[in-house]
Amino acid sequence: MPLARARAGDPWLIGAVALLLALGVIMVFNASYFYAREVYRDPLFFLRRHLVYLALGVVTAAVAARVPWRYWEDWARRLFFCGLLALVAVLLFGHEENGARRWLSLKVVPLTLQPAEFLKTILVVYLARFLSRHRDRLHLWSEGILPPLFLTGVPLLLVYLQPDFGTAMILAVTALGMLVVAGISWRKVGVLVLLAGVAAVVGILAEPYRIGRVLSFLSPWESERGLGYQLVQSMIAVGSGGITGVGLGSSQQKLFFLPAAHTDFIFALIGEELGLLGVTLVLALFAVIAHRGMRVALGHQEPFVRLLAAGLTITLACEASLNIAVVLGMAPTKGLALPFISYGGSALIGAMLRVGILWNLSRSTSS
Repeated sequence: MPLARARAGDPWLIGAVALLLALGVIMVFNASYFYAREVYRDPLFFLRRHLVYLALGVVTAAVAARVPWRYWEDWARRLFFCGLLALVAVLLFGHEENGARRWLSLKVVPLTLQPAEFLKTILVVYLARFLSRHRDRLHLWSEGILPPLFLTGVPLLLVYLQPDFGTAMILAVTALGMLVVAGISWRKVGVLVLLAGVAAVVGILAEPYRIGRVLSFLSPWESERGLGYQLVQSMIAVGSGGITGVGLGSSQQKLFFLPAAHTDFIFALIGEELGLLGVTLVLALFAVIAHRGMRVALGHQEPFVRLLAAGLTITLACEASLNIAVVLGMAPTKGLALPFISYGGSALIGAMLRVGILWNLSRSTSS
């Protein structure tokens, strides 16, 4: 293993993340300026908070990058237990907003915490530990497949009850991806995909508003003043950008037409102001992160590290893909942030935690 690489880590990974973070600061300020001025009488309200979250995220990544990977393996069970307790606490004492109970208010500082964002990392760590220690049993349903499904199902159910259907989907896809990396047969993958599809349909049919979102997704222009309004405005934003965009700061949709312009739908403003060139840049940077993350996974000899790196990469790629799919009208509307770019506290810090661990793992990769 080259010593220089072991000390330096992967510059492509950090470079791509740094560019996305820089673009995020610009776009959060750009997208929230008029909304913050109107609602909070302070045009810099969201920018200041975003910079605080970004600073906390950078510190989190820096600390995670210095934690030896064996510590994550040793702490996996305790972290998983703490994560479950936090999810239960959210359901019992959490802060409710727009009909969802997903946040815990911190009394020490005027900030809220969304435990589900950190559970994405915790679940990956625990599954990596379990699968690496039981990889010789993955050909068996009872001893190899069902236990990790149960371990995933408990926090997934708690997240679903918040309700947070989007995060529940990400947890499910991450677990399935890690099982694939661990080496289960493609026949079992097909069965699991079928079961996941059935569960997703049941979850959608269980709530009328989810059915409405699916119907508005299928025909948004027929409900452009109702449930399809946000998606229609998003497509107008992206479509009006053309090749080069209308120009940075020149968006019309951020002027109270597109809801959640600085959070879930910030990618639509990138499409409007920076056009196809800006969209392509963002997609390319996420592709770099996915490639370098999987390169770390494939380049390490330790089964736990391989699964850990793969799981963290799958989670980041899944978050970005699902958010972009929603913005482009390729998936029903969900409340998901675009990693590293959207305004948001726990989502940004959680993503930086995963990058910090990946950065650390890249230092010891052999490829």
